Parts: sequence; C-alpha cells; structure tokens
Amino acid sequence: MGYISTGSEWTFDLIAEYDRAIADIAINEFKLDVYRNQIEVIGSEQMLDAYASAGMPVHYAHWSYGKELVRNERAYKTGRQGLAYEIVINSDPCIAYLMEENTMLMQALVIAHASYGHNAVFKGNYLFRQWTQADAILDYLVFARDYIRKCEERYGIDAVEDVLDAAHALQHHGVDRYRRPPPLSADAERRRQDEADETRRLMYDDLMARTTLKHAAEIEAKHDRYPPEPEENLLYFIEKNAPKLATWQREVVRIVRKMAQYFYPQTQTQVLNEGYATFTHYNVLNRMHEKGLINDAYMMEFLHSHTNVVFQRQDPEGQKMYPINPYALGFAIYRDIQRICLEPTEEDKRWFPEFAGTKDWIKVTDFAMRNFKDESFIRQFLSPNVIREFRFFAVEDSVNKSVYRVDSIHNEDGYRRVRSLLADQYARENRVPDIQVTQYNRLTDRSLTLTHTRQNQRPLDDESAGKTLEYLANLWGFPVRIESRDPGSEARVGLLTRSPRGLAATA
Repeated sequence: MGYISTGSEWTFDLIAEYDRAIADIAINEFKLDVYRNQIEVIGSEQMLDAYASAGMPVHYAHWSYGKELVRNERAYKTGRQGLAYEIVINSDPCIAYLMEENTMLMQALVIAHASYGHNAVFKGNYLFRQWTQADAILDYLVFARDYIRKCEERYGIDAVEDVLDAAHALQHHGVDRYRRPPPLSADAERRRQDEADETRRLMYDDLMARTTLKHAAEIEAKHDRYPPEPEENLLYFIEKNAPKLATWQREVVRIVRKMAQYFYPQTQTQVLNEGYATFTHYNVLNRMHEKGLINDAYMMEFLHSHTNVVFQRQDPEGQKMYPINPYALGFAIYRDIQRICLEPTEEDKRWFPEFAGTKDWIKVTDFAMRNFKDESFIRQFLSPNVIREFRFFAVEDSVNKSVYRVDSIHNEDGYRRVRSLLADQYARENRVPDIQVTQYNRLTDRSLTLTHTRQNQRPLDDESAGKTLEYLANLWGFPVRIESRDPGSEARVGLLTRSPRGLAATA
C-alpha cells in the first residue's frame, strides 16, 4: 500500500489522510463508536489559554483562569513543565486541539488517542451518557459566558466575582450522584431567565415581617425537618433556597453547578479514560505499521513517546512511594484483559472465568470501557499479574500505632485485599468529604446546618473547611454551621460556625 508519509513535517492534507486511515482501523477493525470529529491545530500560547479554561473553547471570565494561565506559562517558559500534545473536548462534534509543534507522527498518535480513544469513552461510557450532553455543551457555554458578561456590566465585576468565588469553592459539592440531571439546553435556560422572579424571597420577607420569632419557632417545631431528607447537592440547595440571593446570583450559582455536573464523569474515570485512549493509540499505531502505512522510523518515535506516557516511576529499593500514573495503570489493565482473552494462564482462568480464553478481546475491553468508573473498573479487572508488575502491596497505617506494618503481599488473599484497597482510593467518597444539608430553619433565624460524615474517622481540615464555610455563609446570607459525626452515630465530634460578611442582594 505504501507509507502515508516519512518526514516529520505535517500539513493539513496529511493530517486529513492520517485521520482517514486511523478511522478505518479504529471504527472498522476495532469497532469503536465515536462522535463526529473536529480537529484543530493550535500553538503553544493557545494551548496555555486552553489549559487555563479547563480545555473549553468558550468560557466565562474569572480570575482563577488568569492565575492558572500565569502559573503554566511561567513553568513552561522556564522549562519546568511541558505542554500536552493535545486537549480533547467532550462535545458533538468531538473537538481535539493538536499542538502545531508536534511532528507528523505525533499528530497521528494524538488523533488516535483523543479523536478515537477518548471520543469513544465520551460517547459510550455510562457516566458520560448519563451526566453530559455532548450536543448541547458548546451552546450552553456561550450562554453562560454571555450571561455572566451582562451581569458584570449591570452589577459590577466585584459583585459577580464574589458569587463566582463562593460557587467555585463549593463546586465539588454541586452534583447529585444518584439523580439523573435534566437535559442541558441553552434555549431553555434563556426562556427560564425571562420568566424568573423573586417571589420566594419576598414571600419569606413578608412572613418574617408579620411573625414574631417565638411564634415562628412554634410553627417550625410542629413541622417536619426541612429538608425532609439530607441534600448532598449544596449548590442546588443554595440556588433554590438561599433567602437573600437575587435572581441573577442564583443563575450564576446554577451555571457553576451545571459546569460541575459536566466535569463530574471526568473526575470519576481518569484511569479508565486515559487507559482506554492509550490502549487505542497503541493498537491503532501498531496496526498501521503492520499494514505498511508507517515506517520503522515512525514506530521508533512512537514507541519512545508511548513509553514516556506509560512510565510508572518506582524505587527499586522500596524506600519511596510515587503517585500512580493513571495512563500506566489504565493501559496495563486493558492490555492485561487483551492478554487474558488471547493467552490466559491457569491463574487468569481462576480469577476471570467469564472471559479468559474467549479470544474476543475487543468485546471485553469495550464492555469494560462502557460500564465502569475507576473504582469499579479496578475492583473488577485489576489482575494479580498487574499487581505484580506494579509491585503493589498494602501497608497498615494506624494513628494508634508507632510503626507501619505490611499487611498484604503477593498471595491469593493479598491480591484481593490490594485490589480492594486500591479501588477504595478512587471512590469519590474517599476523595470528596461527605457533606449534606440537614437543617434549614426557614421560619426563625434562617440558619443552615450541614452534617459531615467522617470516613475512616478522618476529620475535616479546620483551615480549609473554615474558609469554604465563609464562602457558603456569604452565599446563604445567614449563619451556617457544619457538624462532624461518625457513621451511624448521632454524637457530634466537631463543629464549625460562620456568619456572612453581608453579600449584597440587589435586584
């Protein structure tokens, strides 16, 4: 058939030709189901801009994005940090930004990685299907940018920034994990804005003007607790119930909540997503070499870059522990699934009887990509072989003991415990504190009570919790408190309180 190209220089025509060849392999041979692709080539300055705005082509203005831009720019220009070869956006069409400094081989690699690997995860994985709408996100971003810009013009940059700062501080608590989000529509948001008013706030103010605190407390005592069930989505509760927020402030909170919802699947699938994209580019590039589309020099460049991507730093003497490279772990698990399907050992047959030796690795890896998140992916598919490859073991670290103890090694029970403990590290409840709204005194002082359930007896950091609570109090407009409790216990083991500094509520 002949090589597509042999030099390092790229052209747009060459990129298009490589994209067609990659699509043929990825879709027709490896059965990937993807959104339409849009490939754009940008320079390093534009890539730094994309870094600062979380990879979004359109975003509202906020000082934190400028801070991120300055930080990355300084690190890049002083040689302390490189830039990603690409950034990919979960949209329809799926937008992939390629660095213009890349060689032709690297452009082909990142097309396979982003435009087909990540793209397949965006379209196929259950979390992305449930939580995001690829065909609506770009229109919503335009709506959000324009709305916040208008608010800045009308109410002032400082007033808008106050609300954004507070909402950003709470964005990790802006998701309902067990409730399907409503459809995302910029048109619906605009229509809702035209119809919005402040009836709820005025109603509460009128009630408080006509009712004594004693009478209100008696009324409140006769009613069930509000909210009737704990509410884990703090931003949603604030948006709907904060007594003093103006309509535009509620909408700003809603915008931040919607963006937190959009990024939620990505925070839960880093190992699965990066692993599948790396597994895809590895198979596609090797298949292109087998078909005579790229030469040996390209393959040497590819293997050099790929090896850097999946390198897991380890200390041969076992004295230091390094963070787990999500590319390395995810790729190793997918490659191991492929091996178990094609050439299983007796150990593999015991651990994975459902697919060991089935030969259909494409179907099994596709199933793993679609139906799991990092926690369940590791719990289901991490094998003893990969545990040995990464030299994983478990250490008991108890505050009540003065020494560490290795409590799980490479035996049958040890493999299962290591797999379970590693999966637990990727569980959201072990990364984001479990904090829920448990009491809103609507008819008396309008104070808000949150309850933090301590996981593994881990307390909140008082300094960061206090700062975040200040942001919450400023949004709420009345005193807020957070209580810490152990699971299954009513005994309070910690308490923080904050009062607002007087966030203005202008109509």
